Amino acid sequence: MIRDIDLQSIQEVRDYLEQAKSAQKIIEKMTQSEIDRIVESMVDAAREEAERLAVMAVEETGFGNVPDKMVKNLFAANDVYNAIKDMKTVGVIRRDEQNRVWEVAHPVGIVAGIVPSTNPTSTAIFKALIAVKARNAIIFSPHPSAAKCTAEAAKIMQEAAERAGAPKGLISCITQPTLPATNELMRHKLTDVILATGGISMVKAAYSSGKPAYGVGPGNVPIYIHESADISTAVRKIMESKTFDNGTICASEQALVVDQSIKERVVSEFKEQGTYFLNEEEKQKVASIIMVNGALNAKIVGKSPQVIAEMAGIEIPSDTKLLIAEETNVGKEYPFSIEKLSPILAFYTVKDWHEGSDICVKLLELGGLGHTLGIHAEDEKIIEAFAIDKPVARIIINSGTTFGGIGATTAIQPSLTLGCGSFGNNITSDNIGPQHLLNIKRVAYGIREMQKPNTQLKEENPVLT
Repeated sequence: MIRDIDLQSIQEVRDYLEQAKSAQKIIEKMTQSEIDRIVESMVDAAREEAERLAVMAVEETGFGNVPDKMVKNLFAANDVYNAIKDMKTVGVIRRDEQNRVWEVAHPVGIVAGIVPSTNPTSTAIFKALIAVKARNAIIFSPHPSAAKCTAEAAKIMQEAAERAGAPKGLISCITQPTLPATNELMRHKLTDVILATGGISMVKAAYSSGKPAYGVGPGNVPIYIHESADISTAVRKIMESKTFDNGTICASEQALVVDQSIKERVVSEFKEQGTYFLNEEEKQKVASIIMVNGALNAKIVGKSPQVIAEMAGIEIPSDTKLLIAEETNVGKEYPFSIEKLSPILAFYTVKDWHEGSDICVKLLELGGLGHTLGIHAEDEKIIEAFAIDKPVARIIINSGTTFGGIGATTAIQPSLTLGCGSFGNNITSDNIGPQHLLNIKRVAYGIREMQKPNTQLKEENPVLT
């Protein structure tokens, strides 16, 4: 008998939530060493399966490439793990003996993990690690176009956790992802927190669910190249960053904003390193496929320059790594100015850093508020002046924003979920970690008496008669 898929998926969510509730109650009582042993087992499994999961992700979604997908899986298993492995998440995690305040960690409970199709396995590994490190259960809602690889990543994490003593049902994934199932997961009374990575509509749905939610916004990342920059190094780092996994990380560069005085040198360096600059006719053909019905065309996401060129009906050299088109305007009617999630960049020329600042803000306002900005410069005064008032949570200096934003080449917390703060209608501007999936209780001793104002009335002066 054929049953309604929506009803089946909703029932699956309810079953997983009941299992997660029981599992979370067990893990909540575990010691720090027991939790750390479970997390370490999960990390070992993620390392062993990094390549296989990368292959699955590329085959299922058609986005990116296997070597870079593998690097992303290993980033979660290595960089993220190294950042959180010594973090205290059980019992008293901090003691302020001078002020007699203890901070006590308590798990949030059950986490709803919304996973995007662009990073379907690395995000699942990452969210599973930070959830379990904080003694939470997690249920994943994968993107329909990446359901199999995300489910496999969740299965690997659950089995590894069980081998180290975790209960069944701690980590699960919807096998028939539907909109009703995702809504059920986000709104159900047993769900405690939503950790949403995905499109704008999904993040908005998370915030309107009535549950606490960490959502992340889009990243229309502008890059300012000042005349003081080391041009060869800057271009190399931008190329490495923008072409990584064919541009599918939301912190990747989207537009270059370059001082007029160094334009020719910058263009020459990009060409030298494998960039193809589109002429006006080619620009229009590529622009025609960047957007469909006012939104980014999913068919170009994570595709190579060669595939994009073929779609647009233009010819480019076979060794081309990146496509760039010169642009002067910003807005949805100018497709090169939006977030493209592919190896395509817009190129703006400005007379000085003041004009560059204006262009960068316009690009952010178009679709990247709160996310990330990049600056390549050696003049510290310019860096500070340019960076200080920008409406973003991450400002990456002299590094590729793909790697700098997630904390791979910078000292900010390694993460694959990047908050955009109130700039981007998010609750936090942090790189998300286990600390965001904890309730922190304060045990506070009385250390002083309450000061009361002196209410005794002064004797009035007698009235002279």
